[in-house]
Amino acid sequence: MRVRIVVADQAEARFYDVEPPGTTLQVSGRLLDPSARLHERELVSDRPGRVFDRAPTAGERRGAVAHHDTGGERSARHEATVVFVRRIVEQLEQAYQHGRFERLVLMAEPRVLGMLRAALPARLEHCVLAEVHKDLVHQSDEVVRAHIPPQALR
Repeated sequence: MRVRIVVADQAEARFYDVEPPGTTLQVSGRLLDPSARLHERELVSDRPGRVFDRAPTAGERRGAVAHHDTGGERSARHEATVVFVRRIVEQLEQAYQHGRFERLVLMAEPRVLGMLRAALPARLEHCVLAEVHKDLVHQSDEVVRAHIPPQALR
């Protein structure tokens, strides 16, 4: 049973293969998203929209005015991460269709892990053997190996 291990964050994904009972990790691929390291101002040319709230007092035409920006939860950086997560899932789908793995271990920081889980199609959801809620992309292969759940190496 071949196991594919995905170690990802919002800008990089590394893919490893391991064939239990062996414990040697074989690097099988890497994806990079250079736009994930950019500032919001470098991804879009406009400022977020503005909203003006008015609360006139009784008997007067003018009242207190407050204004604030909108769209913080749907930033360009968030959208870039969503697109990158889709690229990761597409890579996994292709590898699965070519029979390169039967089981899957996902390792990512919690926000990206949630996005990966949401983007996985049903045929890959049943392959998920374990999930590790840690950002290990910038760690060595030995550190990644130490965080692989034992059931994935049997």
